[in-house]
Amino acid sequence: MDTEKIEQISIGKVIPEINIKTYNPKINAFSEFSLKKSKDNGRWTVFVFYPADYTFVCPTELADYATKQEELEKIGVDIVSISTDTEFVHMAWKREEKLLKDVNFQMGADHNGSVSKMFGVYDYNTGEAYRGTFIIDPNLVLVSSEINLNNVGRDADELTRKVKAFIYVSLHPHEVCPAKWSKGHKTLKPEETTIGNVSEFL
Repeated sequence: MDTEKIEQISIGKVIPEINIKTYNPKINAFSEFSLKKSKDNGRWTVFVFYPADYTFVCPTELADYATKQEELEKIGVDIVSISTDTEFVHMAWKREEKLLKDVNFQMGADHNGSVSKMFGVYDYNTGEAYRGTFIIDPNLVLVSSEINLNNVGRDADELTRKVKAFIYVSLHPHEVCPAKWSKGHKTLKPEETTIGNVSEFL
């Protein structure tokens, strides 16, 4: 079993300026996603790892994320789905699976598993990735990390809420977002007067 050591990215740390081979449905061609370019353009990135193309839960997740793509892109966020399939398989799967008809975000090819290992989602027993969702800010700092086993799908609405919350606090560093926060709801200020009195400030 291949267990070579690759340094894993920790929450709050800066991610290397990696490039990932992709199939890009927007142009129906093979391409590349560059974190350096994201940094240079001041954009946020969401990496969505999933086990494999031509499976069962995975197309339902990608279809769900596709419903939020336009909304996220307008606020400076790019989604990239990633599995250990090749970009060639991504292209064929996108063409054949009807659930993916509205998927237009780049589909990353991590065929040797190096990126999956870096993010701690690589399953050495199967050679596939777990369901991992990672939010990366424009300075390439990892601000959110979530890893699930592969038998339960994720929710694009919750991802979008979290991304918007992280963007808000990045612009308002003296505030924090309480549970279920969404735009327009009250935030909190971590000050002495708030301690033990949180309910009074909501």
